[in-house]
Amino acid sequence: MATAAVAAKDVKEFIFEWEGKDRNGKIVRGELRSGGEAAVSASLRRQGVMVTKIKKRRSGGGKSIKAKDIAVFTRQLATMMKAGVPLLQAFDIVGRGSANPRLTRLLMEIRSDVETGTNLSSAFRRHPQYFDALYCNLVEAGEAGGILEELLSRLAMYQEKTLAIKQKVKSAMIYPISVLVVAFGVVTVIMLFVIPAFKDVFRSFGAELPAPTLIVMAMSDTFVKYWWLIFGVIFGGGYTFMQTWKRSEKVQFAMDRLLLRLPVFGDLIRKAIIARWTRTLSTMFAAGVPLVEALDSVGGTAGNSVYAQATQQIQRDVSTGTALTTSMTQTGVFPNMVLQMAAIGEESGALDDMLSRAADFYEEEVDEMVKGLSTLLEPIIIVFLGGLIGGIVVSMYLPIFKLGQVV
Repeated sequence: MATAAVAAKDVKEFIFEWEGKDRNGKIVRGELRSGGEAAVSASLRRQGVMVTKIKKRRSGGGKSIKAKDIAVFTRQLATMMKAGVPLLQAFDIVGRGSANPRLTRLLMEIRSDVETGTNLSSAFRRHPQYFDALYCNLVEAGEAGGILEELLSRLAMYQEKTLAIKQKVKSAMIYPISVLVVAFGVVTVIMLFVIPAFKDVFRSFGAELPAPTLIVMAMSDTFVKYWWLIFGVIFGGGYTFMQTWKRSEKVQFAMDRLLLRLPVFGDLIRKAIIARWTRTLSTMFAAGVPLVEALDSVGGTAGNSVYAQATQQIQRDVSTGTALTTSMTQTGVFPNMVLQMAAIGEESGALDDMLSRAADFYEEEVDEMVKGLSTLLEPIIIVFLGGLIGGIVVSMYLPIFKLGQVV
């Protein structure tokens, strides 16, 4: 019996699109997850459907499903359920209306699971790459409490605010990084092609060249001779470092701690993490999820190893009876304002509301910092590029100016 159960569990399932006639002769269509066409046909016959066509849906095609797509789907599903649209019909409307075939297939798979008796949270748990533990836990709490549409709406708001914070931090980081990449490309072209041309011209002068010109020319010679090694070290080293960062917990912790200590950007990253941390815990706690279980999901969404480890410590302390505020204080990674808000929330019994207010405050702080950084970085980057490119150009033109003075 156990062997048969394992064998049945290992059968690969596919999504089949079917068409047939019901007992009244009406044409009906749908989709069903199963291991083969025979199983689909047998299942439909038991439902009184005379099958006329069964077709296995092809996999692949379409853009990858992003967090924004899941957020939009959650908002649409919550809106339709609040309007009284049945769950299966809501999945049909959202799935058919999506411009991304992959998202449509995903939603139809979930719909098929729900149609065959699986509860919604379990159907979501079958796709952990798109629906994390926090998402599934909130849906499960909504199903258990009969307030699914309310929790879906809360979940959609949480996802939208989290995505907005991430986008703001990315926009603040992308601008200087892109400028550095462009500057490296320009310097590479100058070193490989422009300076060697000047070098041939300077040979005909027969005069001693200024020190800045000699330094730039020596750098160009090194670049031309070892360009393959330079690019190999930069890209190979970068790739190796990123892979190590992903796989090594020690490297990840060290880099996340370093990011928090960066001038200007470190403060921005810290505030974004705190906003996400407090927003996640507030959403989970408001949904009726016990604090210890809620902290389990909060640690995974922190996005930083330092705060993830701090959350694990808080979870251990809270599970042994320590107050939340006390354990948060002991970690030393939360600012006084968050600690005071959490303390007030614990005393008044409105922890979710106070954490939500803290999240609102830090989201506004991130917004203001991003605006300020954009204004501050523009002149700094202009000075940096001007000094770098201008210094190289002036160094190469110094011999020409010197020759002009002699003439």
